[in-house]
Amino acid sequence: MLNPISKNRTYLLSFLAVWIVIFAIHTLIIFYFYNLTVKVSVVDSAIFNLLFAVIGFNLWYVIRFNLRETGTAIDLILNHLLVAVIIIAIWISLSYFTLIYIYSDDQSYIQFLNESLPWRAVTGIFFYLVFILFYYMILYYEDLQDKLKIEGELQTLVKEAELNALKSQINPHFLFNSLNSISSLTITNPEKAQNMVIKLSDFLRYSLSHDKNEKTTLKQEFENLSRYLDIEKVRFGARLNFVTNIPEKCATFEIPNMILQPLIENSIKHGVYNSTEEVLVELICRVEENYIVIEILNDYDPDAIKKVGQGIGLSNIRKRLQLIYQRQDLLETIADKMVFRAILKIPKNGKHEQA
Repeated sequence: MLNPISKNRTYLLSFLAVWIVIFAIHTLIIFYFYNLTVKVSVVDSAIFNLLFAVIGFNLWYVIRFNLRETGTAIDLILNHLLVAVIIIAIWISLSYFTLIYIYSDDQSYIQFLNESLPWRAVTGIFFYLVFILFYYMILYYEDLQDKLKIEGELQTLVKEAELNALKSQINPHFLFNSLNSISSLTITNPEKAQNMVIKLSDFLRYSLSHDKNEKTTLKQEFENLSRYLDIEKVRFGARLNFVTNIPEKCATFEIPNMILQPLIENSIKHGVYNSTEEVLVELICRVEENYIVIEILNDYDPDAIKKVGQGIGLSNIRKRLQLIYQRQDLLETIADKMVFRAILKIPKNGKHEQA
């Protein structure tokens, strides 16, 4: 990451202007108060201030990549004290021995140089504090901008998803077919039709009442998924064979709501739709060290004519996972011979750690 001073023209010009002023003040103080020559004053000021300007410029990389993620406040303070001591010691030593080399024959200046070391050290501490204050303000501002950007992207996605919601999560074809099935059942099996209406109502209520970034337990998500499957089983009958393997320890983990239904819908669309025989759709959950892994498998015929779709469901899932967890590798789809797999990984701690 570039230093903010070098990548921002205003910051760079301000940085140069400030150090020119400091150089001038330093020179005038030495010249008027310590009775040194103009040349000696200029050289002294130039070496000390130019060297600290270079050190301060590079201090950004120390803070950005080493001190920023320090755990506690005490650790941070101790680390800064250590860095400050090292930097000021290097600064004074380099400047001191450079000037000693230049004015080795000027005993009066060497005496002044030795006597001035304490206030030069105090000046170095002040410079260090100013630099870290400026850099931490920059880091805070950049973090704030990143958070605002992520929130803005999430809000934009939610607004865009409102127009596609019926296609991705409450597919109008699903509603149309469900209502047709209910209509048929009112004649052949009214009691079953009533039960199906209740399940459809509960499914729609759950789907519409949750924010797109809201999380729920796997148990609650699976309960809603069961309503969806009960409705689909009326349409497909024995062709849809859905089985689960969800250990009890998986049930309490939180996952983004409505994340499983599009995956099951995708399995039905590419598996059951294209088959006249029973198709197995299986949902497996397991707990790994850092993830809850959910696999959805379905039989499919790779040579069958594919049902045309817009891929909105999988696309929305990937976008949601990226915005929630800041990861692009949490959903994987694999077509392996006669089985199609969708592998969903949910970080257990809810953070965007890299695997």
